[in-house]
Amino acid sequence: MTLTSMLVMTSCIKEENPLLAEKWNTPYETPPFSKIKPEHFDDAIPVLIDEARVQMDSIIYSTEAPTFSNTVEAMEFVGKRLERALGVFYNITETNASDELQAIAEKISPILTAYSNDISLNEKLFERIKAINDYYSDSLRLSELSAEQQMLLKVTYNDFVRSGALLSDQQKQKKREISEKLNLLTLKFAENSRKSTNKFSITIKDSSEVSGIPSWGLAMAREEAKADSVEGWKFTLQAPSYLSVIEYADNRDLREKMWRKYNTIALADEEFDNSDIIKEITDLRLQFAKLFGYETYADYVLEDRMAGNVSRVNSFLNELLDASYSQAKSEVRKIEEFSNSKGFWDYMQPWDFNYWSEKYRQENYDLNDDMTRPYFRIENVEKALFLLAEKLYGLQFKVNNDIETYDKDAKAYEVMDADGNFLSVLYLDYFPRPSKRSGAWMNTFRDAYVDRDGKEVRPIVTLVCNFTKPTEDEPSLLSFDEFQTILHEFGHGLHGMLAKGKYASLTGTNVHRDFVELPSQLMENWAYQKEYLDLWAVHYKTGEVIPGELVDKIIASKNFNSAFANVRQLMFAMLDMSYHTLKETPINENIVDFETKAVERTQVLPYIPGTGRSTSFTHIFSGGYAAGYYSYKWSEMLEADAFEVFKQNGIFDEVTAKRFRHLLESGRSVDAMNLFVEFVGHEPTIEPLLEKLGINGNK
Repeated sequence: MTLTSMLVMTSCIKEENPLLAEKWNTPYETPPFSKIKPEHFDDAIPVLIDEARVQMDSIIYSTEAPTFSNTVEAMEFVGKRLERALGVFYNITETNASDELQAIAEKISPILTAYSNDISLNEKLFERIKAINDYYSDSLRLSELSAEQQMLLKVTYNDFVRSGALLSDQQKQKKREISEKLNLLTLKFAENSRKSTNKFSITIKDSSEVSGIPSWGLAMAREEAKADSVEGWKFTLQAPSYLSVIEYADNRDLREKMWRKYNTIALADEEFDNSDIIKEITDLRLQFAKLFGYETYADYVLEDRMAGNVSRVNSFLNELLDASYSQAKSEVRKIEEFSNSKGFWDYMQPWDFNYWSEKYRQENYDLNDDMTRPYFRIENVEKALFLLAEKLYGLQFKVNNDIETYDKDAKAYEVMDADGNFLSVLYLDYFPRPSKRSGAWMNTFRDAYVDRDGKEVRPIVTLVCNFTKPTEDEPSLLSFDEFQTILHEFGHGLHGMLAKGKYASLTGTNVHRDFVELPSQLMENWAYQKEYLDLWAVHYKTGEVIPGELVDKIIASKNFNSAFANVRQLMFAMLDMSYHTLKETPINENIVDFETKAVERTQVLPYIPGTGRSTSFTHIFSGGYAAGYYSYKWSEMLEADAFEVFKQNGIFDEVTAKRFRHLLESGRSVDAMNLFVEFVGHEPTIEPLLEKLGINGNK
């Protein structure tokens, strides 16, 4: 019996498994979530991997001479059903995780890694790709391909080389072993972080111990306690709950306890400690890099980034640190002096700084979250996002209740362009739950591409957040920071929704890691534009438009403690680089000690022994930001330059928006620096960023 026959038979046996269906009979072929059970992933993914292998073998063993069409382009369409299943699986494990799904993830990870390695290390396949690459090395022949095809060829060839195509057989086997181990370790790191976060809570019954915490924080905490069938207020390490304490609680002991727990997630935790996993991950990553002849893992990563190399990244980070550190220290001294004036004479500790900063902001800017939250009801903010997308790009959003969602709190929208053409499905998922990882992110269930029949396939995008939930007495009212967060993620969403192109691997957010944050960070600027806020920001009870003086206060406080915040981000970026510029591993010291030395230059508040953020630093140890956390500041530099164009021409200027839409639509089909220069007119520098943040450099 042939493998193809076996696949057909298996598909028949498992015909009730929706992941094995040829097509989903749903609106826009969205996932039929109610029909998909955990065991379906366990059953289907191995079958779909085998199916993808058969498809790839037809390319590898083709008797036809290798061409761009029958090899490079054909590879884009291998394993589409597998991609579809994995798109659902990995989105669900982040938003509705369970022990069963985690076990499946650990089971299928080695199979998927082996499949990936079998492709990237296949000598016959690389021979075909190399022959095509060599053929088009002649500029006249290269001109036969479109710009998009040229980029696909370049990316495909480079990806194979960077995946080990030129390694010896012994090195290839070593690469396989390393990648299999790394995949399992990164899964475990994320799971430990999530479980350690969920493990901790504090329930308080005495109202005097929660003084200062605003009504929205208390309402949320009471709902948490009620869910546990206990009286009082339950506080957790989920962002809305944690911030309600660390920024507002008069109870210093409570703030300290929450801060210490938050800064020892998956660290001071015998059950879910990530310390040894970090050592294993950094060791394996360095081994991986050395297989390819690189001195460090960062050298390997950054060769394929907009920044280009370790030296440029370190110079960029150091330049920003030198420009902002003394001002950050001054900002801390200012808060210390303010707290002294209010009778607080103890040393300013990390659990004090946010609290006294908020007090300072309230007194000196006459501004606090209770003043702004009523104007940022989640339903109104959602309309504001859609309004902005309409004014810039002519997009229309319509809720579609016929599209299933993966959770009762998620909503589904169909997105149309100005002419009524379908662009995308958009899922919005705002509120925390124990099964969801912390933070906020954008992802896709499906990227944009054109199928083999020439039909355009449009993307399915999801935006996930962890905002304050509505209670029985009050709707979800966002803080201004949360409003900026959803603008940020919506920027990513637009990058995905507006994507154009033939090849999924080059569309949407499939760009360089240090370019992908440009569209998202650019969108945050509209939070401070009165012209925009006046269009929709109304009090949720009275309907009153946000007062001009309140907007003025928001703008005036925009750069409050901006140098401190900048240095904090640089701390994370430098910690990331410290791990990934190691030249010798394994790390032979305590992770806390390693982190302390790595971030010493960025320390502007007292160091608290035994605490650290490495063990919950999911961005670099289970996400895609290893040797790439600097991307946030790099992209912030890009967007500070880019928004100047909008400010000069008008924040809703159609021509400017059309030009930026071209950047969003292009994905990776055009070089990132070329796209940036085309829009702004010059290569990026840090001066616009420093000016935007109100940082005066070394003055």
